[in-house]
Amino acid sequence: MLRIVLFLVLIALAGAGAAWIADQPGDFVLTWGGLRATTTFPRFVLLLGLFAAAVVLIWSILTMVWRTPGRLRRRRREKRHARGRHAITHGLLAIGHGDAGLARRHAEAARRHAPDDPLALLLHAQSAQLEGNHDEAQRAFRAMAERADTRLLGLRGLFIEAQRADDAVGAVMLAEEAIKLSPSSTWASHAVLGFRCARGDWSGALAILDSNLSAGLIDKQAYRRQRGVLLTARALELESMDRDVARESVMEAVKLAPTLVPAAVLAAKFESEAHQVRRAMKLVEAAWLANPHPDLADAYAHVKLGDSARQRLQRVETLAAKTPATAPGHVEGQLAIARAAIDASEFGRAREVLTPYVNDPTQRVALLMAELERTEHGDGGRARAWTLRAVRARHDPAWTADGYVSDRWRPVSPVTGRLDAFQWQTPVASLPSDKGATIESSAFEEAMLAAPPPRRVAEAPSEAAVVEQAPAASVPAAQDNSPPEASEEPITTADEPVKPAPEPAESSLPAATPVFRTRADLGKPAPIQAVIPIVRAPDDPGIDDEGPSDEFTEQIGTPKAQAGGWRGFWSRWGA
Repeated sequence: MLRIVLFLVLIALAGAGAAWIADQPGDFVLTWGGLRATTTFPRFVLLLGLFAAAVVLIWSILTMVWRTPGRLRRRRREKRHARGRHAITHGLLAIGHGDAGLARRHAEAARRHAPDDPLALLLHAQSAQLEGNHDEAQRAFRAMAERADTRLLGLRGLFIEAQRADDAVGAVMLAEEAIKLSPSSTWASHAVLGFRCARGDWSGALAILDSNLSAGLIDKQAYRRQRGVLLTARALELESMDRDVARESVMEAVKLAPTLVPAAVLAAKFESEAHQVRRAMKLVEAAWLANPHPDLADAYAHVKLGDSARQRLQRVETLAAKTPATAPGHVEGQLAIARAAIDASEFGRAREVLTPYVNDPTQRVALLMAELERTEHGDGGRARAWTLRAVRARHDPAWTADGYVSDRWRPVSPVTGRLDAFQWQTPVASLPSDKGATIESSAFEEAMLAAPPPRRVAEAPSEAAVVEQAPAASVPAAQDNSPPEASEEPITTADEPVKPAPEPAESSLPAATPVFRTRADLGKPAPIQAVIPIVRAPDDPGIDDEGPSDEFTEQIGTPKAQAGGWRGFWSRWGA
């Protein structure tokens, strides 16, 4: 609307000016040498306007003719640039969907139409990488590193190629050069930090971490956690060499990251050695509430030097009670109690806490049950059965990072070099296979686990029960897995009818799993008289109940051989 009003105002002013010029009286006389021109004033103004328009037209034509070559060159250059941009765009798209041939053609077109374009160099390098031509890719990245605007990009490309060639020294040199150019470069700081941690240069890693905080690459909370990790790694390395520096480092680490398990364990160890028991217990408890771990339970049990095994058991029970039964880490507390109970010979307590987990045990549960059977009953057969079961049991939590499982905590991942990558968690289980299990469950193992533990007879036979035997043939030693012989069996003669043997006292035992499997191609076997289930495997020699051999006893003979009278005489003669 404003433009319309302004246009009307200009038209009105032009009309008023023309009317004013037309109303002016008199003539306009122009004298030049011998020429004399006379005209009216309005006509003179009109001729002056036409002359000005002609001058402007002629100047425009001359300017256009003068600028035509430059415009043609500029248009040709813009056309080539547009073709180069088109080739770069479609070349990057071809790299994105993995068409190496199309990417190479577009890279050649981009290099021909736009040789100085940084994106053309990038397209050329990436197309060479896609084709597997690493030498050509390195030449392209070196050309980019020589330019000021693409120097950082070229260094990163050379860094990637050095990593592919397993040139760790060259890669870290390129990353350090990139950090000098741009301290805020994330990939360079991450690479240098990983390399320094891998070399054990904890002071250099701490310097890089401080630089990352100054550049704003990490926040304050992540900085505290990562600094605690680096200080813990340095303390673990210097624990046996420089204990003062190790103590100072781990104390700062546990302040920055109180839930870091190795930091809490090592700090509690130093505090315990300094007789600061309460402070050590608080450090372990704070880490235990966040992440229950067997190392924390062990450090808590031995926090006070000189305690007995029962005192350590009580202390572990106190720590385990701090974890609710519904918490994911409750099982760690129960396993810690079982471990301490076995050490304290509280076998009933250990079996009580392990009972809820024996139906679907993990490897640690199965191994604890094997140790419990061996220590409490001396039952090697059941211990071996639990050990075999541990081979097929579920995995326990372990230090895991990027699919890598370690037996101890590490500050960086050996796969990616990421700091604070190890977490205490269950490793990823293997995918199910249609080939079946590698180790199948054996009937022997099932029989061992189903049979009750052996009973040890502590009473010695009285002298009245000793029956003199004839010196005919020596009786072979009975195996510990053979059924007990019937004592005081009546002697029968040919005239007396044979009486059936009395049934054993423990005839109500449940039927155990059969040790041998039947085959379909064999005939039906004859009925076999019921026998007592085998407690140990047939090839298990069992436990020697006679105790350790005595050299003095072997030389002078057994107490029976030392007896006097006819009994001692017959014993010495081998009767």
